[in-house]
Amino acid sequence: MKRSYLFIGAAVLYCLCAHHAIAAEPIKIGALFAVTGPAAYLGEPEKNTVLMVQEQINAAGGINGRPLEIIVEDTEGDEAKAVMKAKKVITQDNVVAIVGPTRSGTTMAVIPIVEKYEIPLISCAAAEDIVKPVKKWVFKTPQSDADAVRVIYEKIRAMGLSKVAITTGTTGFGAAGREQLKKLAPEYGITIVADETYGPKDTDMTAQLTKIKATDAQAIINWEIVPAQTTIIKNRKQLGITIPLFQSHGFGNIKFARDAGDAADGVLFPGGRLLAVETLPDSHPQKALLAKYKKDYEEKYKTDVSTFGGHAYDAIMLVIAALKAVGPDKAKIRDYIENTKNFIGTGGIFNYSPDDHCGLKKDAFEMLMVKGGNFVVAH
Repeated sequence: MKRSYLFIGAAVLYCLCAHHAIAAEPIKIGALFAVTGPAAYLGEPEKNTVLMVQEQINAAGGINGRPLEIIVEDTEGDEAKAVMKAKKVITQDNVVAIVGPTRSGTTMAVIPIVEKYEIPLISCAAAEDIVKPVKKWVFKTPQSDADAVRVIYEKIRAMGLSKVAITTGTTGFGAAGREQLKKLAPEYGITIVADETYGPKDTDMTAQLTKIKATDAQAIINWEIVPAQTTIIKNRKQLGITIPLFQSHGFGNIKFARDAGDAADGVLFPGGRLLAVETLPDSHPQKALLAKYKKDYEEKYKTDVSTFGGHAYDAIMLVIAALKAVGPDKAKIRDYIENTKNFIGTGGIFNYSPDDHCGLKKDAFEMLMVKGGNFVVAH
Protein backbone atom coordinates (compact mmCIF):
# COMPACT_ATOMS: atom_id res chain seq x y z
CA MET A 1 0.00 0.00 0.00
CA LYS A 2 2.82 2.39 0.87
CA ARG A 3 4.31 1.83 -2.59
CA SER A 4 0.96 2.68 -4.19
CA TYR A 5 0.76 5.95 -2.29
CA LEU A 6 4.31 6.76 -3.27
CA PHE A 7 3.54 5.99 -6.91
CA ILE A 8 0.37 8.12 -6.84
CA GLY A 9 2.24 10.95 -5.14
CA ALA A 10 5.02 10.85 -7.69
CA ALA A 11 2.49 10.79 -10.53
CA VAL A 12 0.65 13.80 -9.10
CA LEU A 13 3.91 15.67 -8.64
CA TYR A 14 4.94 14.87 -12.24
CA CYS A 15 1.59 16.10 -13.55
CA LEU A 16 1.82 19.29 -11.53
CA CYS A 17 5.35 19.96 -12.80
CA ALA A 18 4.36 19.17 -16.38
CA HIS A 19 1.33 21.44 -16.12
CA HIS A 20 3.51 24.20 -14.71
CA ALA A 21 5.98 23.83 -17.60
CA ILE A 22 3.20 23.92 -20.19
CA ALA A 23 1.47 26.85 -18.49
CA ALA A 24 4.68 28.84 -17.92
CA GLU A 25 4.22 32.43 -19.00
CA PRO A 26 5.91 33.07 -22.34
CA ILE A 27 8.73 35.54 -22.78
CA LYS A 28 7.56 38.04 -25.37
CA ILE A 29 9.73 39.77 -27.96
CA GLY A 30 8.39 42.29 -30.46
CA ALA A 31 9.37 42.13 -34.14
CA LEU A 32 8.69 45.12 -36.41
CA PHE A 33 9.16 44.18 -40.06
CA ALA A 34 8.07 45.52 -43.45
CA VAL A 35 6.29 42.28 -44.32
CA THR A 36 4.28 44.06 -47.02
CA GLY A 37 4.93 47.21 -49.04
CA PRO A 38 7.94 48.22 -51.16
CA ALA A 39 10.45 46.73 -48.70
CA ALA A 40 8.73 43.34 -48.42
CA TYR A 41 11.76 41.73 -50.14
CA LEU A 42 13.53 42.54 -46.88
CA GLY A 43 10.78 42.14 -44.32
CA GLU A 44 9.40 38.79 -45.39
CA PRO A 45 12.66 36.85 -44.86
CA GLU A 46 13.05 38.66 -41.53
CA LYS A 47 9.60 37.52 -40.40
CA ASN A 48 10.24 33.98 -41.66
CA THR A 49 13.54 33.84 -39.81
CA VAL A 50 12.31 34.88 -36.38
CA LEU A 51 9.32 32.52 -36.57
CA MET A 52 11.66 29.68 -37.53
CA VAL A 53 13.89 30.51 -34.55
CA GLN A 54 10.85 30.66 -32.24
CA GLU A 55 9.84 27.18 -33.39
CA GLN A 56 13.37 25.82 -32.87
CA ILE A 57 13.76 27.37 -29.41
CA ASN A 58 10.39 26.11 -28.18
CA ALA A 59 11.00 22.63 -29.58
CA ALA A 60 14.18 22.56 -27.48
CA GLY A 61 12.35 23.50 -24.27
CA GLY A 62 12.16 27.28 -24.49
CA ILE A 63 14.34 29.76 -22.63
CA ASN A 64 15.12 28.69 -19.08
CA GLY A 65 11.92 26.64 -19.08
CA ARG A 66 9.69 29.34 -20.52
CA PRO A 67 8.31 29.38 -24.08
CA LEU A 68 9.33 32.14 -26.48
CA GLU A 69 6.61 34.22 -28.11
CA ILE A 70 7.66 36.54 -30.94
CA ILE A 71 4.97 39.07 -31.82
CA VAL A 72 5.46 40.08 -35.45
CA GLU A 73 3.92 43.39 -36.52
CA ASP A 74 3.88 44.57 -40.14
CA THR A 75 5.09 48.17 -40.43
CA GLU A 76 4.55 48.13 -44.22
CA GLY A 77 7.80 50.13 -44.30
CA ASP A 78 5.85 53.19 -43.14
CA GLU A 79 7.22 55.40 -40.37
CA ALA A 80 3.86 56.32 -38.79
CA LYS A 81 2.77 52.67 -38.76
CA ALA A 82 6.12 51.65 -37.26
CA VAL A 83 5.63 54.09 -34.39
CA MET A 84 2.10 52.81 -33.80
CA LYS A 85 3.23 49.17 -33.82
CA ALA A 86 6.17 49.93 -31.52
CA LYS A 87 3.84 51.48 -28.96
CA LYS A 88 1.50 48.51 -29.27
CA VAL A 89 4.09 45.82 -28.55
CA ILE A 90 5.52 47.84 -25.67
CA THR A 91 2.34 48.99 -23.90
CA GLN A 92 -0.10 46.21 -24.77
CA ASP A 93 1.99 43.11 -25.34
CA ASN A 94 4.62 43.93 -22.70
CA VAL A 95 7.58 42.69 -24.73
CA VAL A 96 11.02 42.69 -23.13
CA ALA A 97 12.87 43.66 -26.32
CA ILE A 98 12.22 44.54 -29.96
CA VAL A 99 13.98 43.33 -33.11
CA GLY A 100 13.66 45.46 -36.24
CA PRO A 101 12.44 47.63 -37.85
CA THR A 102 13.43 46.60 -41.35
CA ARG A 103 14.21 50.04 -42.78
CA SER A 104 16.46 52.87 -41.65
CA GLY A 105 13.68 55.47 -41.81
CA THR A 106 11.27 53.42 -39.71
CA THR A 107 14.03 52.63 -37.23
CA MET A 108 14.84 56.33 -36.78
CA ALA A 109 11.12 56.99 -36.25
CA VAL A 110 10.79 54.48 -33.37
CA ILE A 111 14.01 55.38 -31.57
CA PRO A 112 12.34 58.08 -29.43
CA ILE A 113 9.70 55.52 -28.40
CA VAL A 114 12.12 52.84 -27.21
CA GLU A 115 14.30 55.42 -25.51
CA LYS A 116 11.25 56.79 -23.66
CA TYR A 117 10.05 53.36 -22.52
CA GLU A 118 13.60 52.09 -21.92
CA ILE A 119 13.33 48.91 -23.92
CA PRO A 120 16.21 47.40 -25.93
CA LEU A 121 15.84 47.57 -29.71
CA ILE A 122 18.08 45.70 -32.14
CA SER A 123 17.47 47.20 -35.58
CA CYS A 124 17.77 45.24 -38.82
CA ALA A 125 18.52 48.43 -40.78
CA ALA A 126 21.94 49.67 -41.86
CA ALA A 127 22.17 53.46 -41.65
CA GLU A 128 25.03 54.57 -39.42
CA ASP A 129 22.80 57.31 -37.99
CA ILE A 130 20.87 54.61 -36.10
CA VAL A 131 23.77 54.10 -33.71
CA LYS A 132 25.88 57.23 -34.22
CA PRO A 133 25.73 58.98 -31.92
CA VAL A 134 25.12 56.07 -29.56
CA LYS A 135 21.59 55.80 -28.17
CA LYS A 136 21.43 53.96 -24.86
CA TRP A 137 18.70 51.46 -25.81
CA VAL A 138 19.39 51.04 -29.54
CA PHE A 139 21.65 48.55 -31.35
CA LYS A 140 21.78 47.21 -34.91
CA THR A 141 23.00 44.10 -36.69
CA PRO A 142 23.66 45.12 -40.34
CA GLN A 143 27.13 46.24 -41.25
CA SER A 144 27.58 50.03 -41.30
CA ASP A 145 26.75 51.91 -44.48
CA ALA A 146 29.95 53.94 -44.03
CA ASP A 147 31.99 50.72 -44.09
CA ALA A 148 30.10 49.57 -47.19
CA VAL A 149 31.12 52.80 -48.91
CA ARG A 150 34.74 52.26 -47.89
CA VAL A 151 34.76 48.75 -49.37
CA ILE A 152 33.28 50.03 -52.65
CA TYR A 153 35.73 52.92 -52.90
CA GLU A 154 38.66 50.61 -52.20
CA LYS A 155 37.54 48.33 -55.03
CA ILE A 156 37.10 51.28 -57.40
CA ARG A 157 40.59 52.53 -56.63
CA ALA A 158 42.00 49.02 -57.11
CA MET A 159 40.39 49.02 -60.56
CA GLY A 160 42.30 52.21 -61.37
CA LEU A 161 39.15 54.37 -61.47
CA SER A 162 38.48 57.70 -59.77
CA LYS A 163 35.33 59.29 -61.28
CA VAL A 164 31.93 57.98 -60.23
CA ALA A 165 28.26 58.77 -60.68
CA ILE A 166 25.92 58.07 -57.78
CA THR A 167 22.22 57.31 -57.86
CA THR A 168 20.46 57.14 -54.52
CA GLY A 169 16.90 56.67 -53.33
CA THR A 170 15.12 59.25 -51.23
CA THR A 171 14.33 56.72 -48.50
CA GLY A 172 16.14 56.92 -45.16
CA PHE A 173 18.58 54.24 -46.30
CA GLY A 174 19.22 55.94 -49.63
CA ALA A 175 19.69 59.38 -48.10
CA ALA A 176 22.09 58.05 -45.46
CA GLY A 177 24.10 56.25 -48.14
CA ARG A 178 24.29 59.38 -50.28
CA GLU A 179 25.64 61.29 -47.29
CA GLN A 180 28.39 58.72 -46.71
CA LEU A 181 29.27 58.48 -50.41
CA LYS A 182 29.80 62.24 -50.58
CA LYS A 183 31.54 62.47 -47.22
CA LEU A 184 34.10 59.71 -47.85
CA ALA A 185 34.88 60.35 -51.53
CA PRO A 186 37.77 62.82 -50.89
CA GLU A 187 39.42 60.34 -48.51
CA TYR A 188 39.81 57.90 -51.41
CA GLY A 189 40.57 60.42 -54.14
CA ILE A 190 37.18 59.81 -55.70
CA THR A 191 35.38 62.53 -57.66
CA ILE A 192 31.58 62.39 -57.89
CA VAL A 193 30.74 63.67 -61.37
CA ALA A 194 26.96 63.06 -61.20
CA ASP A 195 24.57 62.92 -58.26
CA GLU A 196 21.08 61.63 -59.16
CA THR A 197 18.18 60.65 -56.89
CA TYR A 198 14.86 58.83 -57.30
CA GLY A 199 11.76 58.03 -55.30
CA PRO A 200 11.00 54.61 -53.78
CA LYS A 201 8.07 54.06 -56.18
CA ASP A 202 9.89 55.15 -59.35
CA THR A 203 9.80 52.49 -62.05
CA ASP A 204 12.12 54.01 -64.66
CA MET A 205 15.67 55.35 -64.26
CA THR A 206 16.41 56.21 -67.89
CA ALA A 207 16.35 59.98 -67.25
CA GLN A 208 18.96 59.73 -64.49
CA LEU A 209 21.10 57.26 -66.44
CA THR A 210 20.94 59.35 -69.63
CA LYS A 211 22.42 62.27 -67.69
CA ILE A 212 25.13 60.01 -66.29
CA LYS A 213 25.95 58.63 -69.74
CA ALA A 214 26.76 62.19 -70.87
CA THR A 215 29.43 62.58 -68.14
CA ASP A 216 32.93 61.12 -67.86
CA ALA A 217 31.91 58.78 -65.04
CA GLN A 218 33.98 55.57 -64.91
CA ALA A 219 31.58 53.70 -62.60
CA ILE A 220 28.07 54.00 -61.18
CA ILE A 221 27.15 53.44 -57.53
CA ASN A 222 23.46 52.85 -56.78
CA TRP A 223 22.24 53.01 -53.19
CA GLU A 224 18.79 51.72 -52.25
CA ILE A 225 16.90 48.77 -50.80
CA VAL A 226 13.72 48.77 -52.88
CA PRO A 227 13.17 46.91 -56.20
CA ALA A 228 14.46 49.98 -58.06
CA GLN A 229 17.81 48.23 -57.72
CA THR A 230 16.59 45.85 -60.43
CA THR A 231 15.21 48.69 -62.56
CA ILE A 232 18.53 50.51 -62.74
CA ILE A 233 20.27 47.33 -63.92
CA LYS A 234 17.77 46.82 -66.73
CA ASN A 235 17.78 50.49 -67.81
CA ARG A 236 21.58 50.54 -67.81
CA LYS A 237 21.67 47.70 -70.33
CA GLN A 238 18.91 49.26 -72.44
CA LEU A 239 20.94 52.48 -72.72
CA GLY A 240 24.11 50.62 -73.65
CA ILE A 241 26.02 51.79 -70.58
CA THR A 242 28.97 49.48 -69.98
CA ILE A 243 30.87 51.08 -67.11
CA PRO A 244 30.86 49.03 -63.86
CA LEU A 245 27.79 49.19 -61.65
CA PHE A 246 28.10 48.89 -57.89
CA GLN A 247 25.13 48.37 -55.60
CA SER A 248 25.00 48.92 -51.85
CA HIS A 249 24.78 46.11 -49.30
CA GLY A 250 21.02 46.56 -49.66
CA PHE A 251 21.36 44.37 -52.76
CA GLY A 252 21.78 41.24 -50.67
CA ASN A 253 18.71 39.37 -51.92
CA ILE A 254 19.32 37.22 -54.99
CA LYS A 255 15.79 38.06 -56.22
CA PHE A 256 16.99 41.56 -57.11
CA ALA A 257 19.64 40.09 -59.41
CA ARG A 258 17.52 37.33 -60.90
CA ASP A 259 14.69 39.74 -61.70
CA ALA A 260 17.15 41.65 -63.89
CA GLY A 261 18.18 38.55 -65.84
CA ASP A 262 21.52 38.48 -67.61
CA ALA A 263 21.72 42.29 -67.37
CA ALA A 264 22.83 41.76 -63.76
CA ASP A 265 25.95 39.78 -64.64
CA GLY A 266 29.02 41.62 -63.36
CA VAL A 267 27.18 43.88 -60.91
CA LEU A 268 29.31 44.34 -57.77
CA PHE A 269 28.32 44.99 -54.16
CA PRO A 270 29.66 44.58 -50.61
CA GLY A 271 27.85 41.81 -48.77
CA GLY A 272 27.99 39.48 -45.83
CA ARG A 273 29.50 36.01 -46.15
CA LEU A 274 26.09 34.35 -45.87
CA LEU A 275 25.57 34.97 -49.58
CA ALA A 276 28.73 33.08 -50.55
CA VAL A 277 29.07 30.59 -47.71
CA GLU A 278 30.12 27.77 -50.06
CA THR A 279 33.31 29.69 -50.91
CA LEU A 280 34.44 29.96 -47.27
CA PRO A 281 37.11 27.60 -45.94
CA ASP A 282 35.83 25.15 -43.35
CA SER A 283 38.13 26.81 -40.80
CA HIS A 284 36.34 30.16 -41.07
CA PRO A 285 34.67 30.96 -37.70
CA GLN A 286 31.34 31.86 -39.38
CA LYS A 287 31.16 28.85 -41.72
CA ALA A 288 29.25 26.41 -39.50
CA LEU A 289 26.63 28.93 -38.38
CA LEU A 290 26.11 30.30 -41.89
CA ALA A 291 25.74 26.84 -43.39
CA LYS A 292 23.21 25.78 -40.73
CA TYR A 293 21.09 28.92 -41.00
CA LYS A 294 21.08 28.70 -44.80
CA LYS A 295 20.14 25.01 -44.74
CA ASP A 296 17.41 25.44 -42.11
CA TYR A 297 15.87 28.44 -43.86
CA GLU A 298 15.94 27.07 -47.39
CA GLU A 299 14.57 23.67 -46.36
CA LYS A 300 11.73 25.24 -44.41
CA TYR A 301 10.71 28.00 -46.81
CA LYS A 302 11.81 26.53 -50.17
CA THR A 303 13.46 29.79 -51.22
CA ASP A 304 16.90 31.35 -51.17
CA VAL A 305 18.32 32.76 -47.97
CA SER A 306 18.99 36.52 -47.93
CA THR A 307 21.15 39.01 -46.08
CA PHE A 308 18.05 40.55 -44.53
CA GLY A 309 16.80 37.38 -42.93
CA GLY A 310 20.33 37.07 -41.60
CA HIS A 311 20.09 40.49 -39.95
CA ALA A 312 16.93 39.32 -38.17
CA TYR A 313 18.62 36.07 -37.17
CA ASP A 314 21.49 37.96 -35.57
CA ALA A 315 19.11 40.32 -33.78
CA ILE A 316 16.88 37.62 -32.31
CA MET A 317 19.81 35.40 -31.33
CA LEU A 318 21.45 38.32 -29.50
CA VAL A 319 18.26 38.80 -27.49
CA ILE A 320 17.96 35.07 -26.81
CA ALA A 321 21.57 34.89 -25.60
CA ALA A 322 20.84 37.78 -23.24
CA LEU A 323 17.63 36.16 -21.98
CA LYS A 324 19.42 32.89 -21.24
CA ALA A 325 22.12 34.75 -19.32
CA VAL A 326 20.19 37.42 -17.40
CA GLY A 327 16.49 36.64 -17.77
CA PRO A 328 13.63 38.87 -19.01
CA ASP A 329 14.86 42.07 -17.40
CA LYS A 330 14.97 44.90 -19.95
CA ALA A 331 17.85 46.81 -18.38
CA LYS A 332 19.92 43.67 -17.90
CA ILE A 333 19.25 42.61 -21.51
CA ARG A 334 20.47 46.01 -22.69
CA ASP A 335 23.61 45.80 -20.57
CA TYR A 336 24.33 42.24 -21.70
CA ILE A 337 24.10 43.11 -25.39
CA GLU A 338 26.26 46.20 -24.94
CA ASN A 339 29.01 44.06 -23.47
CA THR A 340 28.73 41.16 -25.93
CA LYS A 341 32.08 40.09 -27.41
CA ASN A 342 33.00 37.64 -30.17
CA PHE A 343 29.36 36.81 -30.95
CA ILE A 344 29.34 34.87 -34.20
CA GLY A 345 26.45 35.94 -36.42
CA THR A 346 25.52 35.86 -40.07
CA GLY A 347 26.68 39.44 -40.58
CA GLY A 348 30.07 38.97 -38.96
CA ILE A 349 31.63 38.57 -35.52
CA PHE A 350 30.03 41.13 -33.23
CA ASN A 351 31.87 43.10 -30.57
CA TYR A 352 29.63 45.67 -28.93
CA SER A 353 30.71 48.26 -26.37
CA PRO A 354 29.33 51.42 -24.73
CA ASP A 355 30.88 53.35 -27.64
CA ASP A 356 29.88 50.94 -30.42
CA HIS A 357 26.29 49.72 -30.83
CA CYS A 358 26.93 48.29 -34.32
CA GLY A 359 29.56 45.77 -33.29
CA LEU A 360 30.95 45.16 -36.78
CA LYS A 361 33.83 46.62 -38.75
CA LYS A 362 34.70 46.84 -42.44
CA ASP A 363 36.12 43.30 -42.45
CA ALA A 364 32.58 41.91 -42.05
CA PHE A 365 32.12 42.52 -45.81
CA GLU A 366 33.19 40.61 -48.88
CA MET A 367 33.03 42.17 -52.35
CA LEU A 368 30.49 40.06 -54.20
CA MET A 369 29.49 39.86 -57.86
CA VAL A 370 26.51 38.56 -59.80
CA LYS A 371 27.43 35.68 -62.09
CA GLY A 372 24.87 33.52 -63.88
CA GLY A 373 22.06 34.47 -61.49
CA ASN A 374 24.12 33.76 -58.37
CA PHE A 375 26.36 35.67 -55.98
CA VAL A 376 30.06 34.85 -56.02
CA VAL A 377 33.09 36.40 -54.36
CA ALA A 378 34.65 38.97 -56.70
CA HIS A 379 38.39 38.64 -57.32
